[in-house]
Amino acid sequence: MPLVNTKEMFEKAYKGGYAIGAFNVNNMEIVQAITEAAGSLNAPVILQVSSGARKYANSRYLIHMVKAACENFPDLPIALHLDHGDSFELCKACIDDGFTSVMIDYSGHPYEENVEVTKKVCEYAHDVKARGRYITVEAELGTLAGVEDDVKVEFGKSSYTDPEQVQDFVTRTGVDSLAIAIGTSHGAYKFKAEQCTRNKDGILVPPALRLDILEEVSRRLPGFPIVLHGSSSVPQEYVKIINEHGGKMPDAIGIPEDQLREAAKRSVCKINIDSDLRLGMTAAIRKHFDEHPDHFDPRQYLKDGRDYVRETVKHKIVAVLGCDNKA
Repeated sequence: MPLVNTKEMFEKAYKGGYAIGAFNVNNMEIVQAITEAAGSLNAPVILQVSSGARKYANSRYLIHMVKAACENFPDLPIALHLDHGDSFELCKACIDDGFTSVMIDYSGHPYEENVEVTKKVCEYAHDVKARGRYITVEAELGTLAGVEDDVKVEFGKSSYTDPEQVQDFVTRTGVDSLAIAIGTSHGAYKFKAEQCTRNKDGILVPPALRLDILEEVSRRLPGFPIVLHGSSSVPQEYVKIINEHGGKMPDAIGIPEDQLREAAKRSVCKINIDSDLRLGMTAAIRKHFDEHPDHFDPRQYLKDGRDYVRETVKHKIVAVLGCDNKA
């Protein structure tokens, strides 16, 4: 099966009460781990590329690795998505290179500028006559705190999505899906200690997601696919392994998985997961180096990293997204 856009994926997800996992890819091992997990569970999947990944690996390498995954799993719906595109020019370049979905993120700009640039991207992406295919477009209203590659928003400067803007925005831009801010956050340090409580073991407990905002957005946009960014749960077992093997990640905390599953049962059709994969890869490699100080072949420790990432994705597909056997 060739690469697909997200239109049919999201239509099925909305009706079925599940979400599609959008996992960030940076190298061959991560592409393999994600698609092997999705293939084993017959789950549709979105492989997304950030600006940081483009700089690290070169977009063409990533595109061809994703196409190789399509050849290995010919019956699996796979979309190639640009994550956090910050300009029309970048979105256009990715569309021209063969991406099947793009995100234009102008959420940090004034509302009217966000509308204007998003509309321009949609007009280019939706021009089937020009390229013979429809490219789906995601945009964002509201801003998430945290750090992800070139996306950096200080705590205290984030803002929830205003439900009163969503109808106007979607109507005027023609966007295919909308990322909203309801309390998720980028990175492995999603919340400061003062934003949280602590449980009996001293582990930070984050504030609850604003599912009331999600409900109001869904009421105003019935049947429309919603996206959640910054949705890694930061598995504490990985944080523990990292810290026990030379790492230093105090108070790393993520989004509770039960809240993400609840969002997926509603109108959230795409959930972005990146930090959890990085943590799995790092935990495996740190553990491997400690246990095998004589090893120097990258294939030895990267294999462990790939295994951890694969198991992480399989867990997310079943426990969080609910998209197993939905391909």
